[in-house]
Amino acid sequence: MKFLKTKFDTAFVIEPVIRNDSRGFFVESYKESQFLDNGINCHFVQDNHSYSNQKGVLRGLHFQTNPCAQTKLVRVLMGEIYDVIVDLRKGSPTFGEWEGFILNDKNFRELLVPRGFGHGFVTLTEGVHVAYKVDSYYSAENNCGIIWNDRKINVDWGISNPILSEADKNWPPFDESARYFDYKNSNDR
Repeated sequence: MKFLKTKFDTAFVIEPVIRNDSRGFFVESYKESQFLDNGINCHFVQDNHSYSNQKGVLRGLHFQTNPCAQTKLVRVLMGEIYDVIVDLRKGSPTFGEWEGFILNDKNFRELLVPRGFGHGFVTLTEGVHVAYKVDSYYSAENNCGIIWNDRKINVDWGISNPILSEADKNWPPFDESARYFDYKNSNDR
């Protein structure tokens, strides 16, 4: 696996080794020892899988507050997404900044989204399956978000009229959500 740095100190794009032959392929999508070798010490406790049947579905921007903040390891099983993370760690030199990545079933790239980051994605194809590991259980009472088209963050999603859930249509703007940003600048608990 290659751990590619992003603009954020604790977020990585991970490129696994793909072994192809006449039967198909084999990929190690997670190997704890390699994560530890790259300074990533998290214990995943839950796997999630989302399906979006249409192109233009936008899910996000989501985050969980402490003590239930989550590190996520996101990968696409089928289709393609534009995956976005936003630094919500007050005091971080990149606080409030975002970066986006193409993840699909051809490049096998994964995105490590550390605690203290907002996360969302838009589907670029129909029939998209996204799987992700988390290191803290989902908590409805700690679930928060930021409106997808927030003017302060100004994410370029490449779409002006996405398909949104009712919750994602109604998240507050960045400045109103900031009272929940109590994260350390770390991947550790």
